[in-house]
Amino acid sequence: MDLRLTGKRALITGGSRGIGFATATTLLKEGASVGICARDEQALGAAADKLSELGTVFHQAADVSDAAAVDAFVRAGADALGGVDIVVANASASVGEGPSAWANNFHTDLMSFVGLIEAALPHLQASDSASVIAIASTSALEAGILPTANSFGALKAAMLQHAAAQARALGADGIRVNAVSPGPVYFDGGVWENIKAGMPELYEAAKAGAALGKFASADDVANAVTFLASPAAGHITGTNLVVDGAFTNRFAF
Repeated sequence: MDLRLTGKRALITGGSRGIGFATATTLLKEGASVGICARDEQALGAAADKLSELGTVFHQAADVSDAAAVDAFVRAGADALGGVDIVVANASASVGEGPSAWANNFHTDLMSFVGLIEAALPHLQASDSASVIAIASTSALEAGILPTANSFGALKAAMLQHAAAQARALGADGIRVNAVSPGPVYFDGGVWENIKAGMPELYEAAKAGAALGKFASADDVANAVTFLASPAAGHITGTNLVVDGAFTNRFAF
């Protein structure tokens, strides 16, 4: 299938590793150019160097919990790439407990998504195939296996609600808005790698909880994101695509 992504321009938050890096890789392989941001400037630079072997890459260090940093990333990315067709809100705070965790997830997960759409809107309105993707989580759909993920799940649920509302609001401009909700995803340096080392019983329980008997990879999620972002999914908007190997016990009728 030709996803018709050649020449498209994508901005991805949290692009230095994991799902964000895998999404940037997949988009580049499909012919798009990408802009990525992350807080760790050294890790971001290393990721950009590797991605640049595949195509045109812009990178800028940014803490997306700061609204001004999100706006600056979008402005600079649009200038560097010559516009924006796709935005992927992937950056996320770590799971945790207490008021600080709620504040971190509110600003990093939810408000960065809100700000990303607002900053990119003029560029998306100028695109002939604009697409917005929110990376949510199955923790938004039902209580998760991690006892410390309450704020994470609640704010990811808010992302889903905002994505649904924006799909309705922006459809007249030809802008599609969708979400991808991964279940447990294993990648180097990720949460589940740490859990495997420190809480092996929890790791095995999560692995066994999926009908497919395995964790998703970052590439599994990136493939879903890339399809939804592409013109090949041109009549899909307002959808939450779950990528969890049937980890959750639900089916949308």
